[in-house]
Amino acid sequence: MWLVARIKIKDIKIFKLKLIEKYGDEISFYSPKILFSQNYSDKIKKCEKFVLENYIFCYHKKFKKTSSINEMQFTKGLQYFLNGYIQDQEEIEKFIFYCKSFENKDGYLMPNFFKKILVNKGQFLSGPFSNMMFEIIEKQKNKLKVLVGNIVTTISDNKNYLYRSV
Repeated sequence: MWLVARIKIKDIKIFKLKLIEKYGDEISFYSPKILFSQNYSDKIKKCEKFVLENYIFCYHKKFKKTSSINEMQFTKGLQYFLNGYIQDQEEIEKFIFYCKSFENKDGYLMPNFFKKILVNKGQFLSGPFSNMMFEIIEKQKNKLKVLVGNIVTTISDNKNYLYRSV
């Protein structure tokens, strides 16, 4: 059974280790992430970012029992578990499957993952417009037509520009 935990990002390794100690190697974790390039002065640095920020999915068959969840409430790195995970299993599994269908061979989400969830506005995470906001003018099959400030441009699905919905 999948559950959703809100964690402290700096303690993610400790959180995972504590759950592995308690439940063994049968526990699995999933948190979709993206890889992008960030310009720092003269250098380009590869950065990794979790799409769901400080939320992580955890799976183990013992999570059906609320008593096992109560035992983990004070695990280092955990802020809290989201309620309602038992009745939302189907939606959680659909979301995880959807995310995994957009992963590349290294396990990072591809840029076209965000295209379907964009509604009106977005923010560039990489490329020449990094950290800038944009408005969607038109969605097409293989590209987006967007307005960045006063500039109208298109984002092709073939490019590795990353953006997210705002």
